Amino acid sequence: MQRPEAWPRPHPGEGAAAAQAGGPAPPARAGEPAGLRLQEPSLYTVKAVFILDNDGHRLLAKYYDDTFPSLKEQMAFEKNVFNKTSRTDSEIAFFGGMTIVYKSSIDLFLYVVGSSHENELMLMSVLTCLFESLNHVLRKNVEKRWVLENMDGAFLVLDEIVDGGVILESDPQQVIQKVNFRADDNSLTEQSVAQVLQSAKEQIKWSLLK
Repeated sequence: MQRPEAWPRPHPGEGAAAAQAGGPAPPARAGEPAGLRLQEPSLYTVKAVFILDNDGHRLLAKYYDDTFPSLKEQMAFEKNVFNKTSRTDSEIAFFGGMTIVYKSSIDLFLYVVGSSHENELMLMSVLTCLFESLNHVLRKNVEKRWVLENMDGAFLVLDEIVDGGVILESDPQQVIQKVNFRADDNSLTEQSVAQVLQSAKEQIKWSLLK
């Protein structure tokens, strides 16, 4: 899928690594007031989306830049986020130089991660769309057992909402239609269907590795 044109990305991990290391924020550009740094507009809104169970174990995850380049770093980040958010009633957290919106459902926690300057409403629109789309695909059972049994569908839903960090869709009805079209399109050959399923299986395998 061809992504829309966007401003150049900020340097991946900018701000996050400094925050994790306890270092200062990146310096302001020449001519800017001290402590103020204007951010270039970007379509690359989402850094990561992941779903954890109520013990903090990963069920599904996708990272869209190299803020956390290794699986070990991703798992450590997810554990820290879970510890910070699992016992609160809030829906927004600021952690490690990032903005995180989240929602709990029965025995699951759903998270959408953006940069520190990202609009919380944009991130929340992704979270709401993801939850409502899964709610339909899983027949109103957004819980661990149903997610595990329908993991390929969950990945297809996520891929229709976010591609490479760019928000493609925030309307659950549109997402559901596109997922159904991809699943039912008779023009797809058996080989292409097998490729889609194999890709989903590979993503599941890597998402469950610890």
